[in-house]
Amino acid sequence: MLTTKNISPRQLSLLTSLLLSLPIGIGFVLVENLLAGFIAGIVVFFLSFFLIDFVLEWFIYRKIKIIYKFIYQTKASKREETYYKYILPKKSIDEVSEDVEKWAEQRSAEIATLKSNEAYRREFLQNLAHEFKTPIFAIQGYVDTLLNGALENPAVNRRFLENAAKNVNRMVSLMEDLDEISRLETGEQPLYKQNFIIQDLIKDVYDTLSIRVVEKNIKCSFKKGCDQPIIVFADKEKIRQVINNLVENAIKYGKHHGSIVASVYKTDDLYVLIEFSDDGIGIAEEHIDRIFERFFRTDSGRSRDVGGTGLGLAICKHIIEAHKQIMHVRSKLDVGTTIGFTLQGKRE
Repeated sequence: MLTTKNISPRQLSLLTSLLLSLPIGIGFVLVENLLAGFIAGIVVFFLSFFLIDFVLEWFIYRKIKIIYKFIYQTKASKREETYYKYILPKKSIDEVSEDVEKWAEQRSAEIATLKSNEAYRREFLQNLAHEFKTPIFAIQGYVDTLLNGALENPAVNRRFLENAAKNVNRMVSLMEDLDEISRLETGEQPLYKQNFIIQDLIKDVYDTLSIRVVEKNIKCSFKKGCDQPIIVFADKEKIRQVINNLVENAIKYGKHHGSIVASVYKTDDLYVLIEFSDDGIGIAEEHIDRIFERFFRTDSGRSRDVGGTGLGLAICKHIIEAHKQIMHVRSKLDVGTTIGFTLQGKRE
């Protein structure tokens, strides 16, 4: 059914020509005779049709063609020229309007994304500058003090040099972490996947961090029923790095006499879910979506005073994404945090 919503330029030309020719033809019939009215109607119909069709397709749609070229901002290929010549003129004004509206929405979304990325870039550079500024100023202070006479004082020179060395090590750690993230992002760091029992790796990490666990009297364990061996297919050392970071965070932000519980589940025949839960200070809801950002720390508790480069979780996320898997987090203030990830199951 013909409606004004989807009428094409040619249909509009036909309809307009018909509306013009009918009254003229009827007028000639009344004044002259039926033959004269028929001939006048036909002549007016064809002349008006070609004139209106020419105006619509060669003037109006020529302008629309320029608009389309402006929208896509590219030199038209042969395929695009064919589209402009044969397909575009068949579109109704409403369809063209919808195309322009879609383009406008797409550009608005792109602009919003660019603004968001720019804000993130500024914040990242500010955080990066702060992370490097702190150890650099500390080293500068210790060196200046030593050069101004403290070097001859055996009571302070060694301590100042040791403190300067600690800050140098912090800068080295920052550079190494940033370099690792860069290589993971660009795919320059290959993965060496193998089958291994994930529970054995978790136990190794628990043992490695046992001294720190004892200091806070934290109990590390497996959730009931999750200690049965499950094999995963992944880069063992990279996953060790992820688990080590997650357990370290659980120790840092866990409470004294608290607990860290590992859970391992087969989600289906293809994937395995690994989670670590603590009963520590938790994360505020407004910060949960940002904890995997570089240098991001929440205001309450996760401060630079606790230590670390602020890149650990960002590296973990990149490692898991390099395995084509995902990380997730659930947390509540003063209740605790659960962070987990998936891995591919055993490969035959």
